Amino acid sequence: MTETLPTNSASKSKLLPHLEWIFDDSPIPDPHGKGEAAIKFIKALRHPKSKAPGRAFQLDRWQERIIRKCLGDTLPDGSRRVNELFFMVGRGNRKTSAMAAVLMCFLVGPERRPGSTICSLANSREQAALTFKEMAGICRATPKILEAVRIQDTAKRIAYRKHDVTYEALSSDAKNAHGRTDVCAFWDEGHAETKNDLLEAIETGLNKSANTLLLSASTAGIGRNGPFWTKYEHARKVTDGRVLDETFLPVLFEAPADVDFRDEAWLFATNPGLPHGYPNLKKLRRYIERCEHSPAERESFKRLHLSVYLDGAANPEWDLAIWDEGSGPVDLDALQGRKAWLAVDLSKRIDLSAVVATIELDDELYAVHCMGFSPEAQLRKRADNDSAPYPLWAEQGWLTACPGDIVDRGIVEDYIRGLCEKFDVQEIVFDVALARELMENLEADGIPVAAFPQTLMNFAKPVDTFEDMFLNRRLVHDSPLLRWAVGNTVMMRDQNDNRRPNKARAADRIDPCVAAIMSVSRAVQGASGRSSYDTADLTDLDQFAV
Repeated sequence: MTETLPTNSASKSKLLPHLEWIFDDSPIPDPHGKGEAAIKFIKALRHPKSKAPGRAFQLDRWQERIIRKCLGDTLPDGSRRVNELFFMVGRGNRKTSAMAAVLMCFLVGPERRPGSTICSLANSREQAALTFKEMAGICRATPKILEAVRIQDTAKRIAYRKHDVTYEALSSDAKNAHGRTDVCAFWDEGHAETKNDLLEAIETGLNKSANTLLLSASTAGIGRNGPFWTKYEHARKVTDGRVLDETFLPVLFEAPADVDFRDEAWLFATNPGLPHGYPNLKKLRRYIERCEHSPAERESFKRLHLSVYLDGAANPEWDLAIWDEGSGPVDLDALQGRKAWLAVDLSKRIDLSAVVATIELDDELYAVHCMGFSPEAQLRKRADNDSAPYPLWAEQGWLTACPGDIVDRGIVEDYIRGLCEKFDVQEIVFDVALARELMENLEADGIPVAAFPQTLMNFAKPVDTFEDMFLNRRLVHDSPLLRWAVGNTVMMRDQNDNRRPNKARAADRIDPCVAAIMSVSRAVQGASGRSSYDTADLTDLDQFAV
């Protein structure tokens, strides 16, 4: 017996009121008939996997209304009102198929322009090939179109010869992205893109012509860096009314971060294809059962199927929403003379290093200030590799760009000495594997330094202390660099649940967070009257040399 699935239109309207227009009967403007023309064209297409009679392309009502809004809502002169669609929905809701159908409108359908180019772009060649396969499959399943086009499988290109219209699939390693002047582009699964280069090249090309369209369709992303986050952030602002932008259409089938992953009302609200048989409900229910006993599976399910944007690592140790409650300005000049505890995490000379100062405030509160250090040479390339806006942070003062190709330890030392002049520094702790010379220089001038071996047992109590401090809202911090690192942090655990930051498992850099854990824990310990410097043995730093 076939299971009857509810449409849940009322539930969608209640849970996602900003998407009510997709499911109600409200009119969608189509003054020039362009939306109707596109829908008629798409419904005349064939799809090789379609189970409909004649393998007709399955275009469900919710998809149809999004396309009508995109293509039909035109201005008095006939140009499109919407120049960009940002569409975020769970995996398995056939977003790539729907966007491929829209691209077909520009290739051989009512939106075609003689002599134009269109494209799809994705992070990898494999992902880029998916849109091409969809379009090529549609062409081969639709005889009249197959006669009119030339399909080049190796080049991932389709040409409509009569009107000289060409579609091409591009990936991040494409060499020919710059110089393009496309009239329509589809950015597929943008959450996987860490670099701006390809999207920037395509967008600047779209800007060269009037009446162009950028389509973005993706599952939810992770972290607050990269081009997808920038688009998502703008989509949220347009959705909630903070920004007025009628050229940008956000369609976010997104559950709240604190959603109960077992709540099927949210499952249906964020997966509009479910009433139509996709994705597979039985498989999703089995996935939910696995999530009961696996936090990592739970986070993955929420992102991939409830479209919850994860803020940091895929399985982060801490909730950044709580971390953000401690966000506030840290004015170092206003705090001059107060007690402070510093921690230094020196990386290899080509990577990110960090110095964190924890400064005693009133009412058992502490200010946490973080400064990062990275080589200036190829700063943008390193930013792409680490998925972090290093150039912006350097411009804003959160990161010191050291001239040349390495982190200049002299610059780090000068910064530390500057903090020692400004504050009553009680102690500076180091991950000493790379800091022997720096520690010796500071100690020679009477500055209190201490070793912080990076062992699990040595981190166990400091991690608990750091966690307690920010969970109890006793830390004030303002660094986006530190926030990024906190969101990236994952832990190594032993059988007794002792924890240590695990750099090997972290998706991105966690060095500033490691330094913050060291600094905050020393501050709490020092404020209690017990300084590790009193008992530290610094007579033989050679044991930490590498």
